Amino acid sequence: MIEIPLSALEVAMVQAGARAVDTLRDTAAFAQGLERLGYHRIWYAEHHHSPAIGAFPPVVLTAHSAASTSSIRLGSGGVLAPNHAPITLAEQFGTLAALHPDRIDLGIGRGPGTFDEATARALRRGAGPATDAEYRDDIVAILSFLVDEVALGPLPEPWLLASSTAGAALAAELGLPIAVAHHIRPDNTLAVAERYRAAFTPSRWCEQPRVLLCVEAVCAETEEEAAWQRGPMEVVKAGLLKGRSEIPFPTPADAAAHPFTPEERQALDGFRAQQAVGTPKTVVHRLTELAGETGADELMLTTPVYDLKDRIRSYELIKRYIGATTTA
Repeated sequence: MIEIPLSALEVAMVQAGARAVDTLRDTAAFAQGLERLGYHRIWYAEHHHSPAIGAFPPVVLTAHSAASTSSIRLGSGGVLAPNHAPITLAEQFGTLAALHPDRIDLGIGRGPGTFDEATARALRRGAGPATDAEYRDDIVAILSFLVDEVALGPLPEPWLLASSTAGAALAAELGLPIAVAHHIRPDNTLAVAERYRAAFTPSRWCEQPRVLLCVEAVCAETEEEAAWQRGPMEVVKAGLLKGRSEIPFPTPADAAAHPFTPEERQALDGFRAQQAVGTPKTVVHRLTELAGETGADELMLTTPVYDLKDRIRSYELIKRYIGATTTA
């Protein structure tokens, strides 16, 4: 049974027929709901120029939710280092940590946060993708600025996001806890965790390896309802398989009518089998398997479903089932 902390990754999906401002209004309600359920932390992801995901800066969502809650940890998962000046990130999250002591995380990633090349270049003021050396320099600079320039009291907790062994090696070298993106590249998960633990060097940030595993989890009372709720994300993923990033986040009804090709269905079924989708028993069993296989110290669940109530309900069902099984 799961005996490690459970957390959440919020990607702020913008539903078809809704406005981005509606998604923003849901942010505080989501954070308050998960705080009541006893989840450990919520992270916000950085995305740009997508009709399905809001372009809401993680630092702003973190500040908004921190002001609306009292105990749950909050932060970025992640803010993308190549898109920002290191000192700016240090100042932003250092200030949040001073305002909300021992509640702020600074999860850092590398990707552009967009599939649109023009948007990626605009974010980086015309520069191309960061090299390995440039990315490492950015991480080192952020950590240095946190300590030497903007320390106002308790520091934010830094994490490195990774979906490759190269990212694992960097986290290990710098002695940072690692968030493994199983929800993006599940085939790499075991190799990433193994490389990280094998090469880990203790630091002021982390004395021993710490692995957070992020998993896509959609839980409902029945398998059919869980499949219905996950339908919209499957439409978005099918678009990405074709190299299309302009797919909006559809309603479950529209998703149910979407014509998938046999190749798309095979790819989606394969991906779903590596995540956690279904009834509470199915989802918790799968999460328990993943925790055991990877030795994860924490599980972070991302639940990209259409309705806020269904999203919070998914987290509630998982927590309730774990609690009932633990006390049985």
